[in-house]
Amino acid sequence: MEHPETEEGQKALRDASALKAFLMKSDAAGEPNLYDHLTQLLIKVIDERPNNVMDIIEDMSHEIKQSFCSDNGRALPKLPETTVADELAEKHRLLFCQTEEQEEELVDTPLPNVNEISFYMEQAGVGLGRLEMQRIFLALKQLAQSEQLPRCRLWGKILGRERNYIIAEATYREGEEEEEEEEEQRSDEITEEEETKAELEDNEDEMPPLPSVAYSPQPAVPKEDIGTGANKFVYYVCIEPGLPWKKLPTVSPAQINAARQICKYFTGRLESPIISYPPFPGNEANYLRAQIARISAGTHVSPKGFYQSNEEEDEEEDETPQGSNEVNPDFEGIPVSEMATSLSSWVHHAQHILPQGRCTWLNMDVKQSAHLDEEGENEELEEESEELERELGPPLLTPVSQDAEIFNTPPWTLRLSSSLTPDHAVAVLHSNVWPGAHAYACGKKFENMYIGWGLKYSGEGYSPPLPLPPQDEYPSGLDITEAVDPTVEEEVEYRAALEEQEDSLEDIENSDEDDVENDD
Repeated sequence: MEHPETEEGQKALRDASALKAFLMKSDAAGEPNLYDHLTQLLIKVIDERPNNVMDIIEDMSHEIKQSFCSDNGRALPKLPETTVADELAEKHRLLFCQTEEQEEELVDTPLPNVNEISFYMEQAGVGLGRLEMQRIFLALKQLAQSEQLPRCRLWGKILGRERNYIIAEATYREGEEEEEEEEEQRSDEITEEEETKAELEDNEDEMPPLPSVAYSPQPAVPKEDIGTGANKFVYYVCIEPGLPWKKLPTVSPAQINAARQICKYFTGRLESPIISYPPFPGNEANYLRAQIARISAGTHVSPKGFYQSNEEEDEEEDETPQGSNEVNPDFEGIPVSEMATSLSSWVHHAQHILPQGRCTWLNMDVKQSAHLDEEGENEELEEESEELERELGPPLLTPVSQDAEIFNTPPWTLRLSSSLTPDHAVAVLHSNVWPGAHAYACGKKFENMYIGWGLKYSGEGYSPPLPLPPQDEYPSGLDITEAVDPTVEEEVEYRAALEEQEDSLEDIENSDEDDVENDD
């Protein structure tokens, strides 16, 4: 070692101090540096004196780094929080993690083969994709198990501006009708209580009573019974497979008639209000239910002969059939070539919705007169009600070839799924009245599905008319020429002339009277 007083010793000290200064550098003040780290590492090795120092020195160095971070109040970077996509992926994963008990319970569940439907829909050129259809199938199994539904199928998918609706169609289970009636009665009682409270609050303000009005508004058309007409099925919706299903309310004739007069895109939120004119009686859940009823009544078709009407209901003369078709056990199927070329091979198996908003017409005048009879009033409405024409729609199982055109457009488009392999193709039917409604048929199998925006075809886009050409100026003349306003001096002269004229007339009249007296 060189002596520190010599030049070489001084140079070595300067090099050592420079090296130490280099080792003590750090990115920021108070941050750990390499010199402190190596010092701590050597102290740790000397204190612990492990046998395999070369093997664990990296681990010891890592522990010292962590101690530096904890001493300075620093922590390792936090992992990112779970996103909405991660939560949805977890919901999807739970669909595939069913227990053996659940699988045994769901063996006898009357669910259609969604994978088979997806296969035929892909040949028809429509569908949601195999992965999404598999998720929907598992979600339908979960719904059927939780709600104990006797029958459940995929109705379709309605698109929205923010989110989409996956819609399941199911039949009512036993006892569900009474539960819904009780809920409706409770809601009616709650509204009556709110009205009475509002009346009491108005009375407290001591406002003068309003004049009585003899006018009574026409009563609203009542809903159809659960399990019949437009309320034949119950519908559930969800945003994504794995998320909870929500049950849609029953539909009323007022909601159907209001939905016929407006055109609104869905937002994907059932609670959002419907702002339109004329005003819609309900929120988006009611509007969605009304559109489902309209689409089902107009686009649910089947091969001719698959269903047969109930003869017992047809024999009833006073009542309109409720549309309870039954499957024809003798149906042998129609060749695909005929189904793909003739619209007469397809029939409507859902009831038509009348202009009243119901599938079965109800004479409101007779109902109102019956109510008046109970109150002891006159029976004049009975004669008027007899003159009303009964609303009738097309009967059940009417061929789609009899459907009317809309805006010079045929209501249906019929084709074969493949012209290259017609022996293995399926017949496909697309609705032009409700774009997005599709149906296929192959032998004894058929299915209806809707994938669209939930809006009816309204013709070409609206283009405002051109403004009218500018009108010519009216020909000027003496009758319409505006006169120049006189000055003050001219007005004074005019008034003086009028006074002189009046004085002269009075003098003439007085002179005439004097002449008459002199003659007498």
